[in-house]
Amino acid sequence: MYITYSKKAIKFLEKQTRETSKRIVMAIEKLPIGDVIKLQGEEGYRLRVGTFRVIFDRQGVIIDIIDIDNRGQVYK
Repeated sequence: MYITYSKKAIKFLEKQTRETSKRIVMAIEKLPIGDVIKLQGEEGYRLRVGTFRVIFDRQGVIIDIIDIDNRGQVYK
């Protein structure tokens, strides 16, 4: 499995504390295990990590991390 991060996702992770970003990255590395749900009305999936949401798309063995943000902001 190969994971790619968008610039927006990397920027969000850099703004977080070391513990928070480590927790999010560890949850991403464990995909597809976790609280994963297919998005309704658009392509992609979401992973819940506490109050954060990771929006990603899966294409075979490649997982593209599109966006990471707080629960209320990620879907806007």
